[in-house]
Amino acid sequence: MRYWLMKSEPGDVSIDDLAGFPNQTVDWYGVRNYQARNFMRDQMKVGDGVLFYHSNCAEPGIVGIAEVSKLAYPDRLQFVEGHKYYDPKATPENPRWFNVDVKLVRKTRLLSLKEMRETPELESLRILQRGNRLSITPVDPREWNVIVKLLEA
Repeated sequence: MRYWLMKSEPGDVSIDDLAGFPNQTVDWYGVRNYQARNFMRDQMKVGDGVLFYHSNCAEPGIVGIAEVSKLAYPDRLQFVEGHKYYDPKATPENPRWFNVDVKLVRKTRLLSLKEMRETPELESLRILQRGNRLSITPVDPREWNVIVKLLEA
């Protein structure tokens, strides 16, 4: 089992949106970074833990725990001409972009970026590293355990 931190802008899909979706599940669409795509396509497995992170908002941070509920499959939006995620180089026979499905486990309190930075056990967490802008990053099992304990406090 692996662990991931996945960023979502709450104006696009928030933790409350996820809680209200059918089966509390969303396809993690729109990823257009090759490294993040490769994490989904090549490494994520059903049951992997996900830290649901609100980004690009007034208070960024972890707001829930989820899990990967479906293995990678082609992102449908790459084929929709005129859509912001359209990719003219992608074809159904040779898709370039993939997504996984993510299912809510539980909504949590906000674990802010500030609080994570103030936790010494999280100093190597990838989201806290300078220059890291990836929307999906792996989380070490030790970091996962620290975060889960902080969320329960």
